[in-house]
Amino acid sequence: MVGHFIYFRGVHEFLFTIGAPIGAMVSGLMFGGKWKPVFIYYTVLLAAYFITPIAWQLPIWGMWNTYCAYMAVVALIVVQKHGWEPRSSKLPYALALSAFIGLEADILFRIFIFIPCQTYQLFYGFTVEALQYIWGTAALITPIQVAISALTTAIVGPPLIKALKDATFV
Repeated sequence: MVGHFIYFRGVHEFLFTIGAPIGAMVSGLMFGGKWKPVFIYYTVLLAAYFITPIAWQLPIWGMWNTYCAYMAVVALIVVQKHGWEPRSSKLPYALALSAFIGLEADILFRIFIFIPCQTYQLFYGFTVEALQYIWGTAALITPIQVAISALTTAIVGPPLIKALKDATFV
């Protein structure tokens, strides 16, 4: 939200910032092994996207990274039934996966606001052609940003968690 105040693009942009705390919550749920609410969240928002007629005119591959996150959630649900827990594996991997799924949940919320809630038209007046260009460009740029964030989390997270566990607060 601070970034939106610094680089102010309009009051309506603050609606999209709600995705960040949702993404953080999803990351926490994933790390804690609570996949059902995450699965429901992804399923409902993806369904809302796919039943929106304008989405039928956008390239389906434009959200490939979000589909990968959804498939990861489904895969984790399946392996959980066999006794595997994400925190029982190596911490950096669990952190990176949780961050990836949370970041994509943030993006999915913004897509939900943008397409099914039709803010692309209400706030911006975008045409189908403009949306198609946005979708194609975002499909290349967004996964890079998410990969950098997940990698940073995997690198910075373990020492930070260790330091917090070792710290004694008086």
